[in-house]
Amino acid sequence: MEALEEKIAHLTRIVDDLSDELTRQGREIDVLNRRVAMLMQREAAREQDGSGGIVMGDEKPPHY
Repeated sequence: MEALEEKIAHLTRIVDDLSDELTRQGREIDVLNRRVAMLMQREAAREQDGSGGIVMGDEKPPHY
């Protein structure tokens, strides 16, 4: 009986640790999603303004 109680206590601690880690990762994913959305908006605005900064073919870069 004591061995089962120890095993249950151990498994309970592992589940709690995993739950905490899952919560932390969820928050990190939310932050990263917001950053990606911000970068996508910034790039869309840059493309709309015509200052995309991407050189295509034989087009000269803006510093020439």
